[in-house]
Amino acid sequence: MSVVGSDQRAAAFDRRLIVPMIVGAILNPVNSSIIAVSLIPIGHAFGAPVAQTAWLVSALYLATATGQPVVGRLVDAFGPRPLYLGGTALVGIAGLLGTLAPSLGVLVAARVLLGFGTCAGYPAAMYLIRSEARRTGQDSPAGVLTALAVATQTIAVIGPSLGGLLIAVGGWRTTFAINIPLAVAGLVLGARYLPRHTQAADHGARANGFDVPGIALFAAALTALLLFLMNIDVDHAYLLALALAGGAAFALREVRVRRTDPFIDLRVLSGNTPLLATYARTLLTMTISYTYLFGFTQWLEDGRGLSASTTGLILLPMFGTGVAVSALTGRNPEVRGKLLVGSAAQLAATLLLFALTPDCPLWLPVLIAVILGVPQGLNNLANQSALYFQAQPESIAASAGLLRTFGYLGAIVASSAAGAFFGARADTPGLHHLAIFVTGVAALFLAVTLTDRSLAHIGHDH
Repeated sequence: MSVVGSDQRAAAFDRRLIVPMIVGAILNPVNSSIIAVSLIPIGHAFGAPVAQTAWLVSALYLATATGQPVVGRLVDAFGPRPLYLGGTALVGIAGLLGTLAPSLGVLVAARVLLGFGTCAGYPAAMYLIRSEARRTGQDSPAGVLTALAVATQTIAVIGPSLGGLLIAVGGWRTTFAINIPLAVAGLVLGARYLPRHTQAADHGARANGFDVPGIALFAAALTALLLFLMNIDVDHAYLLALALAGGAAFALREVRVRRTDPFIDLRVLSGNTPLLATYARTLLTMTISYTYLFGFTQWLEDGRGLSASTTGLILLPMFGTGVAVSALTGRNPEVRGKLLVGSAAQLAATLLLFALTPDCPLWLPVLIAVILGVPQGLNNLANQSALYFQAQPESIAASAGLLRTFGYLGAIVASSAAGAFFGARADTPGLHHLAIFVTGVAALFLAVTLTDRSLAHIGHDH
């Protein structure tokens, strides 16, 4: 009986890993979303316009978009433990810096550190899920993937509400201070439960060398692209030229590298059309989510005249709907139906933005929040599940990091669009122009989903 019990325990997912995985994975979404209701108070505190406080959003995504696939590659090479612990410690340092920041510039620096520090949590979690699946023989850990998706989307949606509460209690600096206890919890849990040795760390990519030039070219090209997206005008066209040149040099390097493993194997990636489609859907759906999170939230405070705490409460229905939808559908491995329903809900919500006015009844933005909770609960979970089956097992963390990069690219696009359409104030005409843009993005998401025939096999073949 003891042998059988031992075998059964060995075949089960190590549930001690779930809590540190979730704590690490939520560090980025909490910092991505909690800042939404802090932008106006921070701007008032430092006398900064919307165009300047937007850097608090862009700085984190610039750091995270470039850092996620790099850290994911390091996780694949050296295992999750050292990257998880190092990143979590950096989050705590950044939280302290932001809490004590004397100027907007120091706050931006703190957000950059937060971006780099939060890069390890999600790739480490995906690595551990794949590693445990390989150990236990359970190829589709739907319950664990659902728990991870629900946790990250929950904290992303509840972040503005939490931020509003923290601001009401202790001011905007508390939205940075919250990182200190979170980092302490992550360090304690990670040090206690994450494995010290992994197959990759013992004889994986480290043995074949590391593609430092590829990483440098990737980071340079992506940084130039993101800086251009933050400042789209003729005067910054040189940034787009630098991005294209850096991208070409990166592609040339990656297809020719021989002595080391390429940072991103473009030959394999270019032949994996389903994975590329998943990256595209992630970019589009995150553009919609963050246009709502930042553009709509700023309009509620500036154009509708609501307080930060009230604005946070209006977003709560999206949290409730998203969690309920994920909980009800998470264990169903089918992907295509989830994405189609999520597509329809996105379109409905973006079209309703045109009905908003400075004196509209509060039930209308609440209704939009409820509708947006449906794609929040379906799209991210479906794309994450799709990537789990589409990515190469030996590069799961790097692929997961790249998924996040496309998500943050969408956040940068959303932030740039909000800055372009709002200008000095987040007024109603600007919101309606933003609605035109985001409705087009929602239509494109639906088109990409309808044309991706590979989705029909996920959830049926496994």
